[in-house]
Amino acid sequence: MTESVLLDITLVIVLGVGAQWTAWRFRLPSILLLLLVGFLAGPVLGLLDPQSLQGDWLFAFVSLSIGIILFEGGLSLRLSELREVGTTVLNLTTIGALITWGLGAGGAHYILEFNVPLSILIGAILVVTGPTVVIPLLRHVQPKGRAGTIAKWEGITIDPVGAILAVLVLETLLLLNDPSAGAGVNAVVEHVIVGLGLEIFVALGVSVAATMLLIVVLRRRLVPDYLRNAVTLMIVVAAFVVSNVLQHEAGLLTTTLMGIALANQPFVSVQRIIEFKENLQVLLIGALFVLLSARLELSALSYIDRRVLLFLGLLVIFVRPLAVFVSSVGSGLSWEEKAFLSWMAPRGVVAAAVASLFAFQLRPVYPEAVDGMVPVVFAVIVGTVAVYGLTAAPLAQWFGLADPDPNGILFVGAAPWVRTIAQSVQALGVTVSLIDNNSLHVRHAREEGLDAHKANVLSETVLDEIDLYGIGRLLITIPNDEVASLTALHFSDVFDSTDIYQLAPGPESRNEQEGTRPKHLRGRSLFGEGTNYRSLEEQAERGDEVKMLRLADAFAEEAQQEYYTAGDLSTRYDEEIISPLFVLSDEGDLEVVSEMDQFRMRPEDRILALVGPGPDVQPPSDAERVPDAESSAEEEPVFEVVDPAGEERDGRAK
Repeated sequence: MTESVLLDITLVIVLGVGAQWTAWRFRLPSILLLLLVGFLAGPVLGLLDPQSLQGDWLFAFVSLSIGIILFEGGLSLRLSELREVGTTVLNLTTIGALITWGLGAGGAHYILEFNVPLSILIGAILVVTGPTVVIPLLRHVQPKGRAGTIAKWEGITIDPVGAILAVLVLETLLLLNDPSAGAGVNAVVEHVIVGLGLEIFVALGVSVAATMLLIVVLRRRLVPDYLRNAVTLMIVVAAFVVSNVLQHEAGLLTTTLMGIALANQPFVSVQRIIEFKENLQVLLIGALFVLLSARLELSALSYIDRRVLLFLGLLVIFVRPLAVFVSSVGSGLSWEEKAFLSWMAPRGVVAAAVASLFAFQLRPVYPEAVDGMVPVVFAVIVGTVAVYGLTAAPLAQWFGLADPDPNGILFVGAAPWVRTIAQSVQALGVTVSLIDNNSLHVRHAREEGLDAHKANVLSETVLDEIDLYGIGRLLITIPNDEVASLTALHFSDVFDSTDIYQLAPGPESRNEQEGTRPKHLRGRSLFGEGTNYRSLEEQAERGDEVKMLRLADAFAEEAQQEYYTAGDLSTRYDEEIISPLFVLSDEGDLEVVSEMDQFRMRPEDRILALVGPGPDVQPPSDAERVPDAESSAEEEPVFEVVDPAGEERDGRAK
């Protein structure tokens, strides 16, 4: 028995994490794979017994997990973002929610032929979208401007709103069908108003008290660092449970408000808490979707027919666009932004959990009709995630709201030699932005036509202050190794570790000796392990130039290799210093030169390099720049310089 339970737990974790990794690997919506593997592991293959997943423990786990997920979502919300989009977000979570509720209920009744009470409940359940699907989708699409901010706020705040609405509808149905209660219309209306007031009152009171307690504990350092995340989780869980005990399902609103309050207070840093909650969220989301889809029966497939597809089409093509356009009247949003928001309403784990729980509670009241509610809601989840997940990115690109391949570069540091390199990269059509705390560097960068920002790179608000649209890589070019390493860690929430590069300040800082940072606390080597801030600065001060180089025809014909390593090329220009910075492929992709043992250059590629004579070599005269026939016969030049106009000049790299 114990081994069986242990095996089930392990299987859920493996399937949940494995499905999310597979989705990331093949750029698919993770929820689709999670629902698929859960359904296969449950009713299809029998690896997880659907009957064993019907107990109260599952719904308690699901409810608590959603509360933690909403807390993590609230931590990503900045009140400063509401200055431009606050009215639209409020309208979407009120007017938009009512439109979705009403039209969704009408569709459930007239298309799916549910009775009126269940249709009203299904409409309330499908109001919810949720951060478990919206946030990963926004991270994948990376829309610019207000559209992404509105979608993020709506996706997080609509969860508790929709859940509370569904709970009030459920309680109303149970009250009307309880003969012992004898409730009339007036009593039901009173019950709804009082219930809504209590939800808000309890959530506000408990969230304020719990947030203040947490701030005091963290600010006064009443717990050691290694217990900060554990104590935070303990207080969040306690606040969720207390709220639910005081008022049914008030915990979701409580944890959401706690996350928002904690993210916007100035007293303690929440960066470590955010990182911990993000890691926990991966496990929770995977487990929730696998468990909820595994508890379905194979007979549920009989409820999926053309009517469900028609109902799904109604929600996607008519209901959501109408809710967005009505809610955004007078907002100043462009039609492209409205159209993108109209295509951003995937349903997630809250809808699945609420439908499963409510079907269980309503079975005594509607024993036959309620069986079709869960399959329909799951079909809507799968359908909306598939439609929005597979089409949102190309649609955003078509509207000009997203970059199809964000390969732009953010330079941290704007010293003169950094600006020179940034200008050369920008001339290739690559999006470039710089950030520096030095006002003079920033002013000069702007005068030179570069997008530059004055900010403290370690500030908690720096990510909100700069526009990262089109930016996909981070190049840290500052002489302070400790600040550079902290910057790499600070921006790891935005950039993948493979896209964070850090330039060593000096030749000694790459050695893992006493007083230096170990490799796991820094970004990837920038411009090769042998290149550092000091050497590039010295080259720039000597007058070295950034040039575009290609392999000389004679050298390529002589070598006839598929690709060339750094070792193949370095021995051929001993009299010069050529510091490769970027490799520009024949397809136009710009690759940052990093680990030199992985350097590869094909014959048709070009490199952007800092080129100049060595420190002990006198610059050649104009006559010496073009080798004579005899010297050419002895040693062919490796590179030809490509001018901006597209012309090429022979020579070593001059």
